[in-house]
Amino acid sequence: MREWILPEYIEDILPAEALHIEHMRRRVLDCLLVHGYELVGPPLLEFVESLLTGSGGDSDLQMFKVVDQSSGRMMGLRADMTPQVARIDAHLLNRKGVTRLCYAGSVLHSMPSGLTRTREPLQIGAELYGHSGLESDMEIQRLMLESLAIAGVGKIHLDLGHVAVFRGLVKGAGIPTESEAELFRALQAKDHHALGNLCGRLDNIDMQVRQGLLILPDLYGDEKILELAKKALPPYPDIIKALDELQLMGSQLKAIVDTLAFDLSDLRGYHYHSGLVFAAYTRNCSNAIALGGRYDEVGKAFGRARPATGFSMDLRELSGLVQRDLCPKGILAPYPAGNSALEGKIEQLRSEGSVVIVELPGHEQTQETFNYDRRLVLRDGEWVITEI
Repeated sequence: MREWILPEYIEDILPAEALHIEHMRRRVLDCLLVHGYELVGPPLLEFVESLLTGSGGDSDLQMFKVVDQSSGRMMGLRADMTPQVARIDAHLLNRKGVTRLCYAGSVLHSMPSGLTRTREPLQIGAELYGHSGLESDMEIQRLMLESLAIAGVGKIHLDLGHVAVFRGLVKGAGIPTESEAELFRALQAKDHHALGNLCGRLDNIDMQVRQGLLILPDLYGDEKILELAKKALPPYPDIIKALDELQLMGSQLKAIVDTLAFDLSDLRGYHYHSGLVFAAYTRNCSNAIALGGRYDEVGKAFGRARPATGFSMDLRELSGLVQRDLCPKGILAPYPAGNSALEGKIEQLRSEGSVVIVELPGHEQTQETFNYDRRLVLRDGEWVITEI
């Protein structure tokens, strides 16, 4: 076996794609910055306990782990940047009021989350802390949609869900923790057979709760689903509030997406999400291209509970969905060899944003490898640009 072969789902990024991803990263970050989101850069490597605290608990199986040669403790390579940013807000910045943070960097997964996905996503996202109202949920979702548009991704389908629907059923009916975990797994897989067997074993719950659990996987569709849910589910306060929030959010977002649907059994991130959750999809991609939601209790694990909502997406995946920018062609210049006039012209062009490629002595015959369409030549004592 060749030693330089890369592991499965790990790959190099070649110049054209690397430049495209970098342009996309800059544009999205610029968008986040002008909306007041401050850039932070968490470390790639931390102690496992820190990475698994709060929302990071779901990352355990996705995380690569190594032993720290200095302390002997187990360290992890981050699989998600969200818990790290929550730690920065709660423990390091420790601000009062609203804090807006954004980030961009590689994360590593022990296994790909889909057949066509990399194990080294380039995650970019934004988090809003300190506000518990729907206004911040709306800001984050609008910002996600604007970021996707800036990245060049169109034809967006948006799924909205709310973990308080299932959580309200469990809480209102007093379902024990062990049964809750089993119901969660069945709903996550939309396994009607397993769900029916589990509900059959719950002897002490109200018939409307039982019917609500059984119908939950089928509560997916347009706003009519919310009306059906209000009739089919028990009128627990948490459920009524969740359905009202979904209805309000949908009414404000449907005009800025191509299609919108509600999924009341979407329990992605159930162990740390606390309210509205959302996922964006586009054509020719079966995976969600952006994910997010509210996670109000995560900061508590870092010493300060804060309302929080945010979104993230993988720039490498987005890059494969949109037409790639052409690499800019440069200007080929001769080697200056101490020619101050030529050196000055090259610096001037570069300061203006032009790509200038300098020929190295002895390599004039390899010009076909250079990406250029103009040359810098000396005419009448001046260095001028000529078309090829």
